Amino acid sequence: MDNNCNKVKRSYHFNVTEVEDGKIKEVFDFNFGGHHDLKHIVEKAVAVGNITEKHAKQLVVGVRLLHHVMKKYPENEIFKAYFPQFDEFKKALKAQAKGKEEA
Repeated sequence: MDNNCNKVKRSYHFNVTEVEDGKIKEVFDFNFGGHHDLKHIVEKAVAVGNITEKHAKQLVVGVRLLHHVMKKYPENEIFKAYFPQFDEFKKALKAQAKGKEEA
């Protein structure tokens, strides 16, 4: 049984900027942590061969952030209704990557 006690705690900082009329301005920033190695997950997604690196980065960050928020608010009716399908989606992504690694 893996209870995540031995996993490395990682911390990421997101800085969202907007470019308008050639000028960059900060919109917001935040920190996000967990045991997932986002770079490694992106590399695995790209290795599967059916997604670009740019889109793999977007997918990995989006899925990780959405999953984190959904777990923080399990009583939110929308999250509660959607979580089973979201969990199946994550499992399918993992299975696809694992299947390509073994091939």
